Amino acid sequence: MDHLKAIIIGAGMGGLTTAIALRQAGYEVHVYDRVRELRPAGAGISLWSNAIKVLNRLGLGAKVARIGGQLNGVSYHRHTGEKLNDFSIKPLIEQVGQRPYPVVRTELQQMLLDTLGADCVTLDAKCIGVEESADRVTAIFEDGQTATGDLLIGADGTHSFVREYVLGRSLERVYRDYINWNGLICLGEEVCPKDYWTLYVGQHQRAAVMPVGNLPDQPVGESRFYFFFDVPLPADTPTHPDGIRAELTEFFKDWSTPVQRIIAQLDPQKTNRVPIHDVNPLERLVRGRVALVGDAAHSTAPDLGQGGAQAIEDAWAIANALLAHNLGVADALRRYEAQRKDRTEQVVLWARKRGDMIHGKDPVKTQRWYDELAQEDGSNIMNAIVKTIQAGPLG
Repeated sequence: MDHLKAIIIGAGMGGLTTAIALRQAGYEVHVYDRVRELRPAGAGISLWSNAIKVLNRLGLGAKVARIGGQLNGVSYHRHTGEKLNDFSIKPLIEQVGQRPYPVVRTELQQMLLDTLGADCVTLDAKCIGVEESADRVTAIFEDGQTATGDLLIGADGTHSFVREYVLGRSLERVYRDYINWNGLICLGEEVCPKDYWTLYVGQHQRAAVMPVGNLPDQPVGESRFYFFFDVPLPADTPTHPDGIRAELTEFFKDWSTPVQRIIAQLDPQKTNRVPIHDVNPLERLVRGRVALVGDAAHSTAPDLGQGGAQAIEDAWAIANALLAHNLGVADALRRYEAQRKDRTEQVVLWARKRGDMIHGKDPVKTQRWYDELAQEDGSNIMNAIVKTIQAGPLG
């Protein structure tokens, strides 16, 4: 189909990537977001090779490589410091044909915004209504303005308004029974290797650092990392009265010296504290001329590292569905849904299962996982990631 106009609600990773893909397909696009300033949730994100392959096809491979971290290996340690395993990801890269890139979320979003062009994005535009006619769809905004096009994409995140329109009902998120702290930090190699994803596990908790791209003024001898900590807790657990550092010090008081160094060096004012939720798989992703992408379609816990990648896959799939079919917008969007629904549902459920194992839902299973890590040469972990990557739209 030619000469379509797409209205996109949400200027996060999924919305901007979808806008880029649709514009490259020859369509007119405009993105609207309720916020007055773009500030992505979370500090960093792992873009596994399935996401990078899509960005390559969109002409963004060199750009994401410049902002991405060089991830060459993975090591797991007991919480007391003893190494459980240590392995290269070179076999994974060779098997799937593309290395992954952990990135800083703000830098990824800025790269996507620069590619699309800020003139294609309107901020402070809260969508409060959607109306469809036989051949058009209209977004209605809180200030009384409207935007009309041939299709509307709901990329408005885990609290999506557009999802309510598609489903005809509101939807509660599901708390996954743990809290995550995350941020950015500069560390020397005496704490962790500069090109490794280093994880510490024990007591049903987790601490990890993953390399992201360095800054031009990076301190000599240090590298920049995305860090995160996980602790199983009730959702309403209050923050420690003395702040985030005191909170993490208490939860990880018996953990190894590198973990203590990370806690000591992090910036509490720039550390996010997030009760982790997901959304039950949806019965549909499309209604008429309206489709969902990203967290609006399949909000997932971060335990597979695939949430952002799935949003990027959505962008590629929706653009190609519209390009490849000529029976109308609604028909093409149904084909997009058919391609993406099972794939994204599987990722949501896999992430739940892995999160439950990591965080001690069944302590026997979690202990078995710790024991297996001590015997792991990396092949089982890498094979699972390869399987997820190769199930993507570009293999």
